[in-house]
Amino acid sequence: MKNEVNRAFMAKKKTLWLALAAMALISCADNTPLRHPKFAYDATIYELNVRQATPEGTFQAAEALLPTLRDNGIDIIWVMPCQPIGVITRKGSLGSYYSIIDYCAINPEFGTRADFEHFLKAAHKQGFKVILDWVANHTAPDSEWTQHEGWHYRDSLGNLMVQYDWTDISKLNYENQDMRDEMLKSMHWWMDSIGIDGFRCDVAGEVPTDFWNWAMADLRLTHPHMFTLAEDEDKAQELTETAFDMYYGWTLHHIMNDVAQGKSTVEDLWAYFAKADTTIRSEAIRMNFISNHDENSWNGTEQERMGEAVNLFAAFCYVVPGMPMIYTGQISGNHHRLAFFEKDLIDTDEAFAQGELYKSLNALRKRNKALFSPEVGAPMERVACDNEAIFACRRTKEGRWHTNSVLAVMNMSGEAQSVTLESGEHFDLAPWGYEIIEK
Repeated sequence: MKNEVNRAFMAKKKTLWLALAAMALISCADNTPLRHPKFAYDATIYELNVRQATPEGTFQAAEALLPTLRDNGIDIIWVMPCQPIGVITRKGSLGSYYSIIDYCAINPEFGTRADFEHFLKAAHKQGFKVILDWVANHTAPDSEWTQHEGWHYRDSLGNLMVQYDWTDISKLNYENQDMRDEMLKSMHWWMDSIGIDGFRCDVAGEVPTDFWNWAMADLRLTHPHMFTLAEDEDKAQELTETAFDMYYGWTLHHIMNDVAQGKSTVEDLWAYFAKADTTIRSEAIRMNFISNHDENSWNGTEQERMGEAVNLFAAFCYVVPGMPMIYTGQISGNHHRLAFFEKDLIDTDEAFAQGELYKSLNALRKRNKALFSPEVGAPMERVACDNEAIFACRRTKEGRWHTNSVLAVMNMSGEAQSVTLESGEHFDLAPWGYEIIEK
């Protein structure tokens, strides 16, 4: 009986200690100002291509995918543009998502407003945040906005101007305040009336930064926990000062491709991080990815670009600082370039499916605070070793009660490698093999 009483007493004491520890941690967290919404620090983002994700290509059908995505560990769903698409210069039979004719409407190809709202409600109920791809740089040439004088750039003959080879769009003129006001009003409609959680902003660097600073500040007055992603890296320093939480890691993505193809080395990767650490603010979140809608359609699948190194670089995106991104089809095993202007259903192929890999990586990210996004996560330090083909790094987060640490040892070559770290630890790695060790 005495032993039972002692065990009961010790159990109560342990429970009290855990409760006090939790309160202390919460208090500590609450007193620490965070640059980003709290959900962003351990999140993984998923780019949803509604047209190609299901045979139906609708929000109603995409809703059925949500439990699988949640079970995989995804937190933020980035929905590609879902507004009606222009007609008069349309590319292909269905057109580009990025040639928008009406900002405040739903493309009937994907369903109705009620369908989107039902999808959004289901996503929120399951714990997702949903951000919308926002195309502020241009509209379709048959948009009603083109009827307003001065809202678009025009040539000397008064013709609407296109950009690059984007012949299905017309570039907006941000010197016009009326257009700016209407753009902000449209963004408010999606947040205030529909209830989305933020925006991924297309070619954000092509739009004046002062517009983003003004618009995002206004939106955050009523939506302080919104999340914003800029498709840009060249202007990341200024874009992430106040407007955006996250930017594109385009340069890192291209170096990963080059390493997989034997065109770049481990030293090129470290040179990139050394430069990024000095040119981009430390609290900005880099989006790390091996595929997205542009890369898949125009430059090839991750299997085409990275070959046998695909799994290595998928894991690499979780180990280095930033937030990992998964594109539609990567979990199910898509292995072909998706047509951009036509219906082209993703593949479901177990031979290529990375669902279990991403599920384990998402779990790792969530349980180890060292891998969280800046500024909560740990910085990355290089670990010296005796093999130039090896990328070895450690991220260590000192906590009040315990320390989170992750050591990654990655073979950046297509040949088997042996390596000994400065600590004396030895690893034998298969071609494109890796070890991730939590301590």
